[in-house]
Amino acid sequence: MTNAAASATPLRDFVVALTDLIGLGLDEAALLARARPLLEALVARDDWLPPELAEPHPQFYRQYLLHADALERFSVVSFVWGPGQHTPVHDHTVWGLIGMLRGEEVAQPYVLGADGIARPEGEVVRLLPGQVEAVSPSIGDVHKVSNAYTDATSISIHVYGANIGAVRRSVFPPEGGRKLFISGYSNAWVPNLWDRSKDGAAA
Repeated sequence: MTNAAASATPLRDFVVALTDLIGLGLDEAALLARARPLLEALVARDDWLPPELAEPHPQFYRQYLLHADALERFSVVSFVWGPGQHTPVHDHTVWGLIGMLRGEEVAQPYVLGADGIARPEGEVVRLLPGQVEAVSPSIGDVHKVSNAYTDATSISIHVYGANIGAVRRSVFPPEGGRKLFISGYSNAWVPNLWDRSKDGAAA
């Protein structure tokens, strides 16, 4: 679904609720448990993401910044997958929640062997719209993610425990070892969540 006049209200409400939650100083397990239903509520509806933040690239998946906490305690991004697109095997180094908004994606967990080679381990996770999964160094942080569709775009909403576009992370080539990268973001601007002019609340 696309919405040229998308309201920022659902995303704004999510950001406010998550900011309050993070301010409680919970441990990671408790934070993820309480943040999961907030993200589930956000991705339960598909009428709020502006079309310019849902635009695929013909060759590469895109990561659009939707919000970065002023203290860089968390960030919210939309991942837009063109048909058949996928990530390399990679890590995050921080906690994360992935909520499926549109389409489907599949994630294969990996583990690093003593020889430095990342190998698939465990069942493939298939995310459907409205579903949420978690990652972190404590519960599993290395995976490869793909658009489940070869003929359609898929979009997921990711929340990370840092400004993920500035985090130094790694990809793991098939031959072993790791290559450091900083992902950055695909958009040159961030939506103004505090503009209420489209919500009927402007003075």
